[in-house]
Amino acid sequence: MNLFLDMDIHKPQDIDIWKVAKELDIWIHYYEDESKVTKFNGSYYILLNNELSPQEEYQDFAHELGHAIRHVGNQHKLRHAFRKLQEHQANNFMYQFCVPTFMLQEYEIANYYNVEDGIPIIAKDFNVTKEFARKRLIQFRNKIQQAKLDAEHREFMESLYPKAPPYSKETMKVMEELSSILYKKGLKK
Repeated sequence: MNLFLDMDIHKPQDIDIWKVAKELDIWIHYYEDESKVTKFNGSYYILLNNELSPQEEYQDFAHELGHAIRHVGNQHKLRHAFRKLQEHQANNFMYQFCVPTFMLQEYEIANYYNVEDGIPIIAKDFNVTKEFARKRLIQFRNKIQQAKLDAEHREFMESLYPKAPPYSKETMKVMEELSSILYKKGLKK
């Protein structure tokens, strides 16, 4: 979110890979091979396959940008497990970049549990493929479900341990007295 807001990007229509690349001092070039990012003479270059659809180009740009922002060094020299981790991180960045959560939250998709309803809207507005939109909406739905489960768990735990923060006035008074005693004995600064 901060990356976009710093670039005055507030809506899906504002996201432009050329603007982002210029702001981040990254060069974009097209060629006939698989998209990748490379660093040469201190500058980053995102090399995009020239046969991609506009949606695939945008998605590949975001994936390679994730590598440029999050990773250093030559990925091909890394062990398989670490390369796999970096690919997972770049993919996660790609989904967040192409369909940012703070923008997605502005949409009133009636039923997040039935992601199929939102796919055509998200694909069109964010200029991503339908499969990409499906995966992103599933991610978003899962985050919402996890947040609800976390809130329920927190409420349950607080019912078991009612003295957990915020503490009662009596507990706060005891804690202040204890803190004062420890300070006087030089055990607390």
